[in-house]
Amino acid sequence: MTKTAIVTGAAGNLGQAVVKKFISEGYFVIGTILPTEQEQHGFSSTSFEAVAVDLVQEEKAKQFVESIINKYGTVDAAVLTAGGFAMGSITTTTAADILQQYKLNFETAYNIAQPLFAHMKQQQSGRIFFIGSKPGLSAANSEGMVAYSLGKSLLFRLAELMNHEAKGTDVVTSVLVPSTIDTPQNRKAMPDADFSKWVLPEAIADVIAFHCSQAASIIREPVIKVYGSS
Repeated sequence: MTKTAIVTGAAGNLGQAVVKKFISEGYFVIGTILPTEQEQHGFSSTSFEAVAVDLVQEEKAKQFVESIINKYGTVDAAVLTAGGFAMGSITTTTAADILQQYKLNFETAYNIAQPLFAHMKQQQSGRIFFIGSKPGLSAANSEGMVAYSLGKSLLFRLAELMNHEAKGTDVVTSVLVPSTIDTPQNRKAMPDADFSKWVLPEAIADVIAFHCSQAASIIREPVIKVYGSS
């Protein structure tokens, strides 16, 4: 029986790598994109379906999840890569800046995870992956990224709550914490950096696939630090 996965932010660098990996593992993948990204996701596979949805709109996200469950029966995994980034110290960050990063990094994840979690609890199995960050994990890594770090930090607490509520089932929520991801955008922004120390999106996708495998079935409540050599 073909497994089904949802990947949000499927047109992004990490999203595309995760989609490709899941397809190679035999999954059927539904990827969320923005309406402006219809021609940017780059997938023509019969194992992929792109759906334009505004993940900040709770009802729209819920309807999307319900439509996927109705169409495919079950969702076995979800990787929630959609998010955003902003610089700003405490002295320059406004409440509006924090709210924006909260919406981009927490609401986009929660609005999908909440109905998916209920579905996975009912079927007694499933894997949900949040994309955390070093600033979200530790204040020591948050200097100059106040709004971003606050938005990302809530994903760690949400994963704790979900794993606590899912005890006794085979439903696991993970938080991946990457160091700098090797993308064209990051190379352009930091041209003098040592790219060899960065983490490839494909390597992160491999880690996610492993945590969906039978070999990783005994792992619970994971915070997965994918730092490479940085």
